[in-house]
Amino acid sequence: MDRIELFRIFTRVVDCASFTRAADTLDMPRSSVSAAVQALEARVGTRLLHRTTRKVAPTQDGAAFYERCMRLIADVDETENLFRQGDDGPTGRLRVDLPSRIGRLTVAPALSTFLERYPGIDVDLGMTDRAVDLIEESVDCALRVGPRSDSALIARPLGNLKLVNVASPGYLARYGAPQGPEDLTRHLAVNYASPSTGRVEEWEWIEGGGTRTLAMAGRVTVNSAEGSIACCLAGLGLIQIPAYDVKAHLEAGDLVEVMPSHRAAPMPMALLYPHRQHLSRRFQVFADWMEGLMRPLLAA
Repeated sequence: MDRIELFRIFTRVVDCASFTRAADTLDMPRSSVSAAVQALEARVGTRLLHRTTRKVAPTQDGAAFYERCMRLIADVDETENLFRQGDDGPTGRLRVDLPSRIGRLTVAPALSTFLERYPGIDVDLGMTDRAVDLIEESVDCALRVGPRSDSALIARPLGNLKLVNVASPGYLARYGAPQGPEDLTRHLAVNYASPSTGRVEEWEWIEGGGTRTLAMAGRVTVNSAEGSIACCLAGLGLIQIPAYDVKAHLEAGDLVEVMPSHRAAPMPMALLYPHRQHLSRRFQVFADWMEGLMRPLLAA
């Protein structure tokens, strides 16, 4: 039995959390599946699975090995299909990480169109505001908003997101509307702390061709865009947010833009990926699809 076949059996056991169910789906004897996993453990020199009478689960080493196996299997499948006549398109599994609101509100609702267009591709969709380590966590690509922090990654720029300053009508009725940065010392912000560093972001605006900042007073600090918008809607303070993110709230009158002439600089949006993924057909078609999907956000 070759190594790729061992990888396929191991990953199926992990997916099924059972030797018996894995054997059934592979149409193999359970003893052969068990022997294959034992042979793989002997080959790599570590225990890959915790085995109990009720459940099978990967060890810490096994979980890391599983991710590598999935990518190797997908690459092998894609390579085998590369020059076949009548190829229906790219194949394999793609691991993608997205900011939580973009993932929930924009990508997830549209993902069925991508999957229908490319039936050979499966997508693992991570949605978090934490900056994941693409290489360490075996992520194929990540959509990122803001300055790049990892120069080792390749970036496919998608454009810039316009930022707006907003508050709820309730907040404005209580504190009044700031007319300019000089009024901010009399106002509260819903402060945003980076989920990666914990650093609280300062209020920003463009003035005289440069960026000015101010540490805002605030009763509440959040670490997600979702929390920032929810607290702003509740009247807890001003926020700076990408325009697309609050477009519906602005149109409904739930939020009001303030200081439109003192906005922060637009934030760059890019799709990041390790260099070794550059030639992946599944990545290329996904990147093209994502670029088209993001255009309305960039124009919001």
